[in-house]
Amino acid sequence: MSDDEIKEEKELDLSSPEVVNKYKSAAEIINKALQLVISECKPKVKIVDVCEKGDSFIREQTGNMYKNVKKKIERGVAFPTCISVNNTICHFSPLASDESVLEAGDIVKIDMGCHIDGFIAVVAHTHVLQEGPVTGRVADVIAAANTAAEVALRLVRPGKKNKDVTEAIQKVAAAYDCKIVEGVLTHQLKQFVIDGNKVVLSVSSPETKVDDAEFEENEVYAVDIVTSTGEGKPKLLDEKQTTIYKRAVDKNYHLKMKASRFIFSEINQNFPIMPFTARALEEKRARLGLVECVNHELLQPYPVLHEKPGDFVAHIKFTVLLMPNGSDRITSHPLQEVQSTKSVTEDPEIKAWLSLGTKSKKKGGGKKKKGRFKLMLMKD
Repeated sequence: MSDDEIKEEKELDLSSPEVVNKYKSAAEIINKALQLVISECKPKVKIVDVCEKGDSFIREQTGNMYKNVKKKIERGVAFPTCISVNNTICHFSPLASDESVLEAGDIVKIDMGCHIDGFIAVVAHTHVLQEGPVTGRVADVIAAANTAAEVALRLVRPGKKNKDVTEAIQKVAAAYDCKIVEGVLTHQLKQFVIDGNKVVLSVSSPETKVDDAEFEENEVYAVDIVTSTGEGKPKLLDEKQTTIYKRAVDKNYHLKMKASRFIFSEINQNFPIMPFTARALEEKRARLGLVECVNHELLQPYPVLHEKPGDFVAHIKFTVLLMPNGSDRITSHPLQEVQSTKSVTEDPEIKAWLSLGTKSKKKGGGKKKKGRFKLMLMKD
């Protein structure tokens, strides 16, 4: 490896201003894409059409960047647009033939990602299709996700440990009489890696264990919070609903079926690293070919998961850069007005977490960001 290559290896984190710029450019696009998708979510609109609009916007916006550079820079969708409604927890991004539509009063969870040169910005947001403030248990579950996200933002910081975050978000959800949904992971993000090895468990249990880890400066995380008014135990109801997959780069197998080989070749060519939707493949052939690819672990599926009917689920995910002067949350969208029946400001531990600044006290580190969240809680 040449000196230049070694230098390049070392610079591919937030210590490089160019890397920070790429993360922030991806974030700017995904925040605008989220805004567009929210505006398109209306009663009687087909879910697949909204998902397509989200993905098309990301492709178009990223395609306009780095056009005239000598070395080709990969860019585009890092996670396909998903719109999971009501008790559906995640990963619903239907095929073109799907007729599912949105209805008034639906709790809509939007999840999407964008990358520039492999530097990924992801976001998830919950929006209710109604006029006026959100109230009752729906308000509680959204407020639980939002408060847990705000606490996580203040605890995903250098020196803190992953288990600190797991314990805190569960306490916040309980204060709203809600549960954190099991099996959701907060992952470290790296160049071209959407599911890095450092993770935060949403719920610790004997069945799911991860290595203890400490957050460090110049790391990037996709902080992922899903809350439920139900048991918080996701169920897979129908494998046929799965449409999102990611190439398992460490696996190889000689596929037997022609349709499988054709589809796998197309995936390797167009989606070698990032998750993709089967909508991008020829539908009839894809149905046949994907099964063999999944059975032999060449593809990692992202199944559509559900809570029980009648339970409400909220999802908030954001990308945070652990900069030398503090945490920089680069993806988000303001909530509609939410009037929760619960107040968490009386709990001294939650109050202490929320009063933490997101900026460090090092020289040059900006002002502490404290007040904004307090005010929002006062309205609850």
